[in-house]
Order: sequence, then C-alpha cells, then structure tokens
Amino acid sequence: MRLSQFTLGQRFLFLAAFFLASGAASAAGAGNYEFLAAPQTDLNRVFRLDKATGEVGACQYGLKEGSSIGVTLCYPPGEGAKAGTFSEYALVASRHTGEGGVFRVDLRSGMMSICFVLNESAVVCTPQAK
Repeated sequence: MRLSQFTLGQRFLFLAAFFLASGAASAAGAGNYEFLAAPQTDLNRVFRLDKATGEVGACQYGLKEGSSIGVTLCYPPGEGAKAGTFSEYALVASRHTGEGGVFRVDLRSGMMSICFVLNESAVVCTPQAK
C-alpha cells in the first residue's frame, strides 16, 4: 500500500508514529556514557564510562607551554579498561580525598574493579572481583 491511499488523519498518525519511533531510537543511544571526577582533591581528572560495555577512559586539563589556554589530555582505555561483556556498568568514587582512581561496578553481577591512570599513558582497571 502507498501512503497516498490513506486518509489525511491516517497519514498524520503514521508520520507521528514514525517520528516518535525515530526519537525513541535516538534516545536509546543517548546517555550511554557516565562521567565522574576522581575524588583526589588536587587532581582535575574526569573518568568516562561506557555504561553498556564497561570501557573506561579519562581526561584532564593540562598546561601548554607558551599558551594561556592549555590542553585537554585524554588517556585511552588500556589493560582491563577496554570494552568488555555487555552489561550495566556505573562509576563510584570513594570518599578518600587522596584517591586518584574510581570503582567500576557491574550493576547486574555485583563485580567491581578499580580504574586509574597508569604512568600518565592509559586508564587501567584491576580484574573484577566480588
């Protein structure tokens, strides 16, 4: 059937349903990341988590010699921080003001690991444990 064979009201309902479905698909993809600052009070680092895969990265502000603006320094996922089993992950900060890392928790299994920047080169996470 062609769209022109429907009444004006039916066409409107069809188009409305199409746009609502398109918006729902976009909304499902939105909000897939969570961000959390490291609890260390003298560190301006923010961790990024893909809530579906558990992948963790981090960025921080850095000074650039000869520039008043500075740069964003980002650390890619390294050992243990790369995408893993599809689940539902979250980040949790400890209340320890000297802690530069964060906890990655699997909300479905209860497993946890600690993620931190190693040697200013990549984010690494410990093996998951309960």
